[in-house]
Amino acid sequence: MEKKESASLYLVPTPIGNLGDITLRALETLKTVDLILAEDTRTSGFLLKHYAIAKPLQSFHNFNEHKVLSMLIARMNQGETMALVSDAGTPGISDPGFLIVRVCVKAGLRVECLPGPTAFVPALVKSGLPMDRFVFEGFLPHKKGRQTMLKKLAEEDRTIIFYESPYRLLKTLEQFREYFGNERVASVSRELTKMFEETVNGTLDEIIHHFSTKDVKGEIVIVVGGNTASNRATDR
Repeated sequence: MEKKESASLYLVPTPIGNLGDITLRALETLKTVDLILAEDTRTSGFLLKHYAIAKPLQSFHNFNEHKVLSMLIARMNQGETMALVSDAGTPGISDPGFLIVRVCVKAGLRVECLPGPTAFVPALVKSGLPMDRFVFEGFLPHKKGRQTMLKKLAEEDRTIIFYESPYRLLKTLEQFREYFGNERVASVSRELTKMFEETVNGTLDEIIHHFSTKDVKGEIVIVVGGNTASNRATDR
């Protein structure tokens, strides 16, 4: 079989919690590239140390992406290979990875994305909400455009997926209740694949009550049923 041409940039998904969820191919790729670009070098450094991978590690995140892009592209044009990893999950999903991919494509450099973990997939599958049609919104804007977006999403009939921080969870759920209705069915998953993994299903009212009585920790995925009769508890 003819050997596959090497890529200049590899997008390598990393575990969203349990370190055992990384693939053999991901480990092989991280061991063979010239440079690993990481959202947070401390987080990625822990993963690399766990698997005894000794490769140069460089920071690539929202605050420095524009400054280092031209230098990285120049190095790839000279034949270097790089892997991009996020703190957890697939690079480019709610992180700055899309920018370097766009520039690589424009420069004619080959990009390859390995399959692997993405937090919203297990959260969606565990929610019990329709999976045949869904929309991923990631993190909502904190201020500008937030209300406009919520009004628009209130009419969305597909299942809707959001990411949220534990510090803003209750506020976001309360806004969902205001715009979507207190009987809209939803699901909240946190600490996916970790020891204290938790998924809470129910109406927005029920979920708010659950989380209002506890200290919330961990990364959060919120799945909300679309605006259909079957996703309102009063019609179930």
